[in-house]
Amino acid sequence: MDGTSEPELMSISAFARRVGLAPSALRFYDDCRVLLPAHVDGATGYRFYSPAQEPRAGLLRGLREAGLSLADVVAVLDGPPDRAREVLERHRAAARERGRAADAAIGAVLGSLPGGPPVTEFTLGGAELAGAVRQVAPAAGRDPDHPVLGCVLVEFEEDEVRFVATDRYRLSLRTLRPAALTGPAGRLLIDADTLVGLGPWAARAAEVTLVAGPAGTPLTLRHPGGAREVAVTAGEYPAYRDMLGAMTAPRHRVVVDRAALLAALDRCGDTPAVAVELGRDRLLVADTALPALRAEDEPVRIGFDPAVLAPALEASVGPDVLLEVSAPPQPVLVRSADQGSFTTLVMPVALPPAHRS
Repeated sequence: MDGTSEPELMSISAFARRVGLAPSALRFYDDCRVLLPAHVDGATGYRFYSPAQEPRAGLLRGLREAGLSLADVVAVLDGPPDRAREVLERHRAAARERGRAADAAIGAVLGSLPGGPPVTEFTLGGAELAGAVRQVAPAAGRDPDHPVLGCVLVEFEEDEVRFVATDRYRLSLRTLRPAALTGPAGRLLIDADTLVGLGPWAARAAEVTLVAGPAGTPLTLRHPGGAREVAVTAGEYPAYRDMLGAMTAPRHRVVVDRAALLAALDRCGDTPAVAVELGRDRLLVADTALPALRAEDEPVRIGFDPAVLAPALEASVGPDVLLEVSAPPQPVLVRSADQGSFTTLVMPVALPPAHRS
């Protein structure tokens, strides 16, 4: 190697300093066939590396620092993009779950220390907060025998705030990204009507700061125009995460005009069950055919209670709505085509025998 036809090579020590890996780690990755040297001296056995190997070494270091196993690292570096994405998403979900569990454990210990339990503060856009509450609140229950279902669940953690409401027939979820969040993760139950009533007040400000204190204390909302305190409801909320996790991947998708679908449902009157059929580039609601975007030819027929589906459509945003169907007995995902952070799950209903042909 005369330096004219080959790029300048670095010793293992020099390369280690460049990429932030220890020489011992480079030897290990060579032995594992994950990061081979560009050249090995036949007489001395010394390893030499090329500058072109720096990007791979940087990715390798980052993935290992993120806690990926070596097998998963290889799948990301050398596998097809779909496999790499699957590995990374799975690892990220597991890391977040571990983080939530650790945060909850640390928060419990902090709360037992002298000086009082910790307080969490997070800041949201005023209009975003009002919009999120307005979207999910229609899914809250109205049964006095189940007062917890009349609440909106507010979950907060490092990188997101979730608003959840359900009456067991539908479930609405809106996720917001806080501008700032300090303190431990947590969850609160707030009466849905109370939160909706605060919407106009919150929307007047560019930002609203929410302060969650010890268990049983009110939630405080404040912005430059003043402050409000909201009572927190005690109770055990349904395990909505388990339900979401148990759902299979959607098999059928259709995009349809939201106002047209609402109008078609309205024409069905007070019927407790209406047949909705997905076809290729069309949606049939009872006897009304609507143009739609759908690639699959296989017809899919589902029963809906218009009184349940219509509010989910009304709470959506934008002119179009996306329906995602896994299997007829499972909930149908109703997504705002213009706002991926808002999702409603609607339970299908059994159709009368005349509709099942």
